Amino acid sequence: MSYSLIWDLDSIFPGGSDSPELKQRLEKLAEQIENHHDKVNAWSPSEDSDNQGLLEIIQLAEAVSEGYGQCASYITALSSANVNDTKAKILYGELASLSPKFQLSQTIFSKKLTAISDDEWATLISTDALAPLAFRLSEIRRDGSELLSEAEENIINTLSLDGLNAWSEHYDTIVASIIIPFTDKDGKTVELSAGQAFNKMMGDPDAAVRKELFEKWEAAWAEKAPLFSDTLNHLDGFRLSTYKLHGVTDYLKQPLEYNRLQKETLDVMWETIQKNKQPIIDFLTRKAQLFGKEKMEWQDQDAPIILGDLQEKTYTFDQAAEFIVENFEKFSPKMATFAQKAFDNSWIEAEDRPGKRPGGYCTSLPESQESRIFMTYSNSVNEVATLAHELGHAFHSEVMWDLPELNRDYAMNVAETASTFAELIVADATLKEAQTKEEKINLLDTKMQNAIAMFMNIHARFIFENNFYQARQKGLVSEEEITELMVAAQKESYQDSLASYHPHFWAAKLHFFIDDVPFYNFPYTFGYLFSMGIYAYADQQGSGFEDQYIALLRDTASMTTEELAKKHLNIDLTKPDFWQAGIDRVLGDITEFLALTEEYVK
Repeated sequence: MSYSLIWDLDSIFPGGSDSPELKQRLEKLAEQIENHHDKVNAWSPSEDSDNQGLLEIIQLAEAVSEGYGQCASYITALSSANVNDTKAKILYGELASLSPKFQLSQTIFSKKLTAISDDEWATLISTDALAPLAFRLSEIRRDGSELLSEAEENIINTLSLDGLNAWSEHYDTIVASIIIPFTDKDGKTVELSAGQAFNKMMGDPDAAVRKELFEKWEAAWAEKAPLFSDTLNHLDGFRLSTYKLHGVTDYLKQPLEYNRLQKETLDVMWETIQKNKQPIIDFLTRKAQLFGKEKMEWQDQDAPIILGDLQEKTYTFDQAAEFIVENFEKFSPKMATFAQKAFDNSWIEAEDRPGKRPGGYCTSLPESQESRIFMTYSNSVNEVATLAHELGHAFHSEVMWDLPELNRDYAMNVAETASTFAELIVADATLKEAQTKEEKINLLDTKMQNAIAMFMNIHARFIFENNFYQARQKGLVSEEEITELMVAAQKESYQDSLASYHPHFWAAKLHFFIDDVPFYNFPYTFGYLFSMGIYAYADQQGSGFEDQYIALLRDTASMTTEELAKKHLNIDLTKPDFWQAGIDRVLGDITEFLALTEEYVK
């Protein structure tokens, strides 16, 4: 079967940036926000004896959240598929301008919940109608105790439009101007977008091509570094100023609360990883030796290992779809059926063409109860894994659509669990299909690339962001100092084991410039290792684990991460044992890789 490489957006709002239906939905959303605001203002908990006023407010908030999410996902999709769609940027600004009013309503609501006594609150959330929402409502009540006055919060939220949010959007504008010239093997010079250049730089089998592109890539980001420096300084500076106004001095407080994660859990995860880095360095060094080098160079980390007369395995998009569905089926028929639906209904933007933003993501459409996946597909095993990863995200949303909107608001760390789990299924399936030693080496390396990213690259990002925030608390950080912080973080994470580093990684990585959640890094590593633990548990349970897995996913927004792990896996995340068990699976792959490749480096 032949599947479309271009996603279907017209079934959401026909007409792209000029869609009349989108315009009508934005107008309706503004009315819904106004209505919600009026209801919240008028609500008095002491006079709401049957809780009907509270339930109505919750239902109205759900309608607003779903409408906003539907419009935001659609407009973001337009911009991602065409970075030059200026109308989409204007539409996003129009949508964002609706936020302050809704945020003000949420502030008022949160503070009214905070004013309810603890005893009255305990009685309230034990009622049949509200008990399923008790965890999320209690979070909202907790947050209300830390808010400033309604007027002050409204000022901050309004200023964010041209502050925090604007700086994040400014980053996207600069990235859209990044063009990297490349001369192909036929001598023709082509202009690559950032997304195209990155895929080729990190994945091309020709070392000379990788080196040339990496040098041009670094130069392109360095050229615009002053702009990126201003953007990062002001974006995080705005965030730190907001924290200060709220009396918050710990910049990790918000990301930890957002991820419903204890600091103790985060610390023990990184500490356990740190103790296991030498085998990972051994892997990287061996891979470099296979490339005829003493030490690994930055751009070679994800390069394919092609030994002998091996022809690296590739998958067309249609073949990837078939392979993913077939292997999802072995673990979970429901996952397979869902993935098939995504391919059949053109939910995936995969075409390799200029003008697309770099990277990949999955976004939810709550009113349609669908998802859309964005990526640039290039037929590699890595891209098959990425596709499976994003389908895992979409499946997570799929199994939760019947829950109240509040109970679908899961955090990033557990969001990365379902995606990484799906990726592991596909990675192991490709390994089992290996016909020769050379092919197995190639596929083991491909599987290891994820571990390298989680344990080394993302750890470097965490170290950098931690150090940058400390420096930014004292004042503006110069472009040169930011670059020095980046290289220092990479050297610390990789234990100074590489031959070269990526000084302007801080400018090239979108995650540092997202205005929503700060520290958009450690949740990836958490999700990876958490999914490794679930994967091992699934192996023990066999086919009967499907329903248990879905039950775990459905609980991801209804309790803390530690409670989720205890309830569904009976594990304590604050102890190193669980993290070590996941790492041990990676170390097993490294041991096998080193044994298989030993003869090639003698």
